[in-house]
Amino acid sequence: MSVDKAELCGSLLTWLQTFHVPSSCASPQDLSSGLAIAYVLNQIDPSWFNEAWLQGISEDPGPNWKMKVSNLKTVLRSLVEYSQDVLAHPVSEEHLPDVSLIGEFSDPAELGKLLQLVLGCAISCEKKQEHIQRIMTLEESVQHVVMEAIQELMTKDTPDSLSPETYGNFDSQSRRYYFLSEEAEEGDELKQRCLDLERQLMLLSEEKQSLAQENAALRERVGRPEGEGTPGLTAKKLLLLQSQLEQLQEENFRLESGREDERLRCAELEREVAELQHRNQALTSLAQEAQALKDEMDELRQSSERAGQLEATLTSCRRRLGELRELQRQVQQLEESNAGHAERTRQLEDELRRAGSLRAQLEAQRRQVQELQGQRQEEAMKAEKWLFECRNLEEKYESVTKEKERLLAERDSLREANEELRCAQLQPRGLTQADPSLDPTSPPMDNLAAEILPAELRETLLRLQLENKRLCRQEAADRERQEELQRHLEEANRARHGLETQHRLNQQQLSELRAQVEDLQKALQEQGGKTEDSVLLKRKLEEHLQKLHEADLELQRKREYIEELEPPTDSSSKWDLVTRGWGDPRAQQREADGPPLPPAAGRIEELQHNLQKKDADLRAMEERYRRYVDKARMVMQTVEPKQRPAAGAPPELHSLRTQLRERDVRIRHLEMDFEKSRSQREQEEKLLIRAWYNMGMALQQRAGEERAPAHAQSFLAQQRLATNARRGPLGRLASLNLRPTDKH
Repeated sequence: MSVDKAELCGSLLTWLQTFHVPSSCASPQDLSSGLAIAYVLNQIDPSWFNEAWLQGISEDPGPNWKMKVSNLKTVLRSLVEYSQDVLAHPVSEEHLPDVSLIGEFSDPAELGKLLQLVLGCAISCEKKQEHIQRIMTLEESVQHVVMEAIQELMTKDTPDSLSPETYGNFDSQSRRYYFLSEEAEEGDELKQRCLDLERQLMLLSEEKQSLAQENAALRERVGRPEGEGTPGLTAKKLLLLQSQLEQLQEENFRLESGREDERLRCAELEREVAELQHRNQALTSLAQEAQALKDEMDELRQSSERAGQLEATLTSCRRRLGELRELQRQVQQLEESNAGHAERTRQLEDELRRAGSLRAQLEAQRRQVQELQGQRQEEAMKAEKWLFECRNLEEKYESVTKEKERLLAERDSLREANEELRCAQLQPRGLTQADPSLDPTSPPMDNLAAEILPAELRETLLRLQLENKRLCRQEAADRERQEELQRHLEEANRARHGLETQHRLNQQQLSELRAQVEDLQKALQEQGGKTEDSVLLKRKLEEHLQKLHEADLELQRKREYIEELEPPTDSSSKWDLVTRGWGDPRAQQREADGPPLPPAAGRIEELQHNLQKKDADLRAMEERYRRYVDKARMVMQTVEPKQRPAAGAPPELHSLRTQLRERDVRIRHLEMDFEKSRSQREQEEKLLIRAWYNMGMALQQRAGEERAPAHAQSFLAQQRLATNARRGPLGRLASLNLRPTDKH
């Protein structure tokens, strides 16, 4: 039986791909260069097809088909030598491929012959068990084609009565082949010995003929008369030739006897060969019977193994059916719980819609309240502003009244001084009127009055006049400076008063926000274990904390603005404040420690603990869901076969598979919803933690700022004292300006 070489080529290509070689073995074109086949032969028998032999193969012949043919010839020659010398299996002419067709056209038929020889080397080498196991891993159709190729290679020219239909699998065929190959090897050894003996007989007969010819030639020489030479020399030659003839006759007799012995031995060997052939045939028949029995045993063993596997499969199917019922019960429970969750979700959505309408109304009312609060704050700011202006006007009125009184007193003192000076001037005029002959002209009289005054009094008067002018200029400059400082002080007081008003309003708003936070906390405590809209509560808490933070930032900015508006003359008092209070490390430590957290922080920690517990419960539920899903998938994978079920499968199994698929899809949707809710819950938890942290920082900052007003108030008091102290020297300067006038 012959195998289609094209089909054989495809199957052997599949077999060659099991060898891990550097070159590709996917198509006949990949094998046309002979390089891939050389690498395969190197893996089959590295001792024969060694690295030196591989170096004789061209690495990359490219499109040059002559180099490909040269490589293929080298591979074919090595294959034939390996089969004859190592395996002792001569290759017949019909199995030799035409390498030119392979190299030039990549002919699949000729390539199949070449690969068939490679297959014969693989299954006959020392690693034949490994290669047979590799063939057994191929597909059944490929194994069938490879088995037929092996049988064709084994039979050579003799027909084989063994067909693939006789044996069920490739393993039995391979065992039969190796059993028969051992008997064939013994017959081949006997034939080889017969051939050697025949070759020796031929050599001996040729040697006998040559000796007979030499003997005849010597006899002719002895019979011829010698015309020359002495009789003694001729006698010596004759004796020598006779002795040689006797030796040759003895040798001939010995060879004749040896030939007879060898002929007898050859006949005996032929009889032994015939007996061995008969014995071989008997053993072959016995081997066939034994092989048939072995095949039957193998089939029975496989049947028993298959029966055991089917029993195990039936047991596992029963167990899985029980698990499937359990899963159905669990799925039913999950459906009931999902229905309850859906009802609860619907109720929560209704509550959310109602809460949305209430939220809109509450938002409108909150906006109205904010507008009213803004208007109230504006009115309060205006009232505080007018009150502050009124106080400033009152202070200005008091200062103007005091200035008026001072000016009246100064006017009275100036009048008295003027009267005294006028009296002093009238006395010389009276003297002149009483005695006009003494001084007929008035200017000389004035000079005389001036001369009458003492020099010390004149110097004192001049000095006092200069001092009076200087003090008047200094008083004008001080008065301008005082007015400028008073203007700065009024601006600073006005800004301080506005900031204090804003601070008071912020404190009121802060107290209102605290009250709202406490109300929310009380509402949370009253609700207890009820589910609530955590997003709304967190949003409200974040809004309140944001407002609180903004109020604290605004207060801080206004405090900084007050410090910037303070006059620069208070640097000494400010330095005293720094050295007394803020420079104290113990005071800094008290400020860094901060006040204790209010009860709201404890409530927030409790809420955070509750959120963590809920998160742990959700994680446990998620773990249960994952276990259920993994179990359902495992059951589906075990129940559902790899191939499509037969037409006679029960409909209950199909319905169960459909239900399992639906449950799997539903569980996946539930997993996706749970992942979304978990991400949303994590985001809410982060927002709550951030709001709690911001509130704690704001409360700590506010507590640190509340300790500062005492120092700030003392600082402003020191500024007022410094201003009053500056006013004192100005009053003393004014009194000094008046004293010289009083002396006059």
